[in-house]
Amino acid sequence: MSEPRRWSDYPLVQLTRVRYREFFREPEAVFWVFVFPLLLAAGLGIAFRNRAPERTVIGVVAAPGDTALLAALRSSRELQASAMTDSAAAQALRTGDVVLVVSRTPAGGIEYRYDQTRPESRIARLLADNALQRAEGRQDPVPVRERLVEERGARYIDFLIPGLLGMNLMGSGIWGLGFAIVDARKKRLLKRLIATPMSRWQYLASFALSRLTLLFLEVGLLLGFAVLVFGVPMRGSLPLLLLICLLSSLCFASLGLLIASRAQTIEGASGLMNLAMLPMWIFSGVFFSSSRFPETIQPFIQALPLTAVIDALRGNVLRGAGLAAVAPELAIILGWMVLSFGLAVKLFRWR
Repeated sequence: MSEPRRWSDYPLVQLTRVRYREFFREPEAVFWVFVFPLLLAAGLGIAFRNRAPERTVIGVVAAPGDTALLAALRSSRELQASAMTDSAAAQALRTGDVVLVVSRTPAGGIEYRYDQTRPESRIARLLADNALQRAEGRQDPVPVRERLVEERGARYIDFLIPGLLGMNLMGSGIWGLGFAIVDARKKRLLKRLIATPMSRWQYLASFALSRLTLLFLEVGLLLGFAVLVFGVPMRGSLPLLLLICLLSSLCFASLGLLIASRAQTIEGASGLMNLAMLPMWIFSGVFFSSSRFPETIQPFIQALPLTAVIDALRGNVLRGAGLAAVAPELAIILGWMVLSFGLAVKLFRWR
């Protein structure tokens, strides 16, 4: 009677253990998966931290002895007015050193020179006009008051963290798995595995399964850093967040397997990976909202897997969205995962 097989003797288990060892023996892979996202989050979080609004720089062209115009503009707490000649002001406006040029007209009125396509110029025009009108004695017919608030979840760093997490899941899934397979094929290691008692799907599944253990460390480090250092809110349920990350990781791992299923060289695989990821880097809303793009291409953008991942993460983390709210995004992620893995198994070649 033969001795029953231990769970560790199965090919899928052995292959998955090999994937872990390969990963942790590559310092570069550990850096890009775990360290780089933290450095990027820290740098962007510090650069775009909440702070007092900076004063907008404007140029003032005033005639000799006309101190009232400059004094009125300098009385505004939001403006930094600098006296300039007409030619210097035109040059400063052209090079972006100032966003608005203010001058008097021959009739005694005020002229505003600015580029209407720049939002900061339009804001500066309103601020300058308000300061000048008040200096001439304008009174507001309706009393107003301001109540300034600062809410966690509305800051740029809060918006950024789910985008960085989605981008990291994509990069580690596609790059981490794709390069490993192509490198093994290039070194002719895959050719030797044909004789072993394992199937094609077991070999590919071992790459996807190896991502699961690393996933908890990858997600936990970035989100823990964001919560502890920047106070990013976590408003959704943790099990749903883990489900989103799990499906996302498997989706991008499947895409990586598909890209590497036929590639013969590292250079060829790198080109295919960049071709697949470049549209998602640009359109999926990692650093700014994808809604900024025209309506005509929104169906294409919403169909991208990274868009679905980031939208689901932001919905869970920032708005506390439940399973029903993120179900459409999860369906897109699941569809990409099943399709990519199925094609990878069908197209994969050992040689």
